[in-house]
Amino acid sequence: MSLRIGVLGASRIAESAIVAPAQELGHRLVAVAARDPQRAQVFAKRHGVERVCASYADVIGDPEVDVIYNPLANALHAPWNLAAVAAGKPVLTEKPFARNRAEAVRVAEAADAAGIPVVEGFHYLFHPVTRRALQLAGDGTLGGITHVEVRMAMPAPADDDPRWSVELAGGALMDLGCYGLHVMRQLGHPSVVRAHAKEHSPGIDAWCDVELAFPSGATGLSANSMVAHDWAFSIHVVGTKGDVHVHNFIKPHEDDRVTIRTPAGSTVEHLGTRRSYTYQLEAFAAHVLHGAPLPLSTVDAVENMAYVDAAYRAAGMSPR
Repeated sequence: MSLRIGVLGASRIAESAIVAPAQELGHRLVAVAARDPQRAQVFAKRHGVERVCASYADVIGDPEVDVIYNPLANALHAPWNLAAVAAGKPVLTEKPFARNRAEAVRVAEAADAAGIPVVEGFHYLFHPVTRRALQLAGDGTLGGITHVEVRMAMPAPADDDPRWSVELAGGALMDLGCYGLHVMRQLGHPSVVRAHAKEHSPGIDAWCDVELAFPSGATGLSANSMVAHDWAFSIHVVGTKGDVHVHNFIKPHEDDRVTIRTPAGSTVEHLGTRRSYTYQLEAFAAHVLHGAPLPLSTVDAVENMAYVDAAYRAAGMSPR
């Protein structure tokens, strides 16, 4: 069986996150809408979407659409996910789940009450490079964990990019740091100790570094920059008996290395250049079509937004 997918917006991320995986896995891209109808037409023609709708609401209401993919600006995640839930349509939504914890709770409560899946798109969690690192961190190979570091960096987006907008819930912590905090939470229940941020404009962080502490005594650092010279997406887990380094957990199709160092020596494992988004859509489809379990839930999404809110407060900024 295949999914019939409706796409909200003609965003750049959609090509990697839903178009390519759907084509690879044999799912149909049935409908798309965008604020700019011409852009939606170009998107549909380029990517083989069957038709263009006049509005996001029309995509959600289309009887031939089974599920919704929502890659809209952060501030539009919750409202349109709620609309999809009201229409009985499962959602694969881009991260972050909402603007803040309170908004995340509203979406989670609606989804849970209706029995409609709303899955936050932490695609990295489905790829073997991440699964391997988490396995090593948890099976004793590295000994007791002492430090976890997630570094995420990218060159500055264009001045008119939604990531620079307070109204659209932008900022480095929202766009990048939600990943770093999510990784930390796969390894335990740390607390946010302190955070430091540099504002690009009032209320918008150009970079934000978050320090965390685990109950075990281990420390964590989530370092996030939207004004870097180059791209960097790494996970480094250090233990008493060794360490593991994931070189690019966001784009493992470009670098699938996992470097493991123990007293026995250093090894490099290559775990496959199949895209993490393909693994994610495969798992989402299996869940929607067959009830297969997922490693993500609305409880997880709400908790992650609570961490994002806490990090902003620790940096002396207001949550979105």
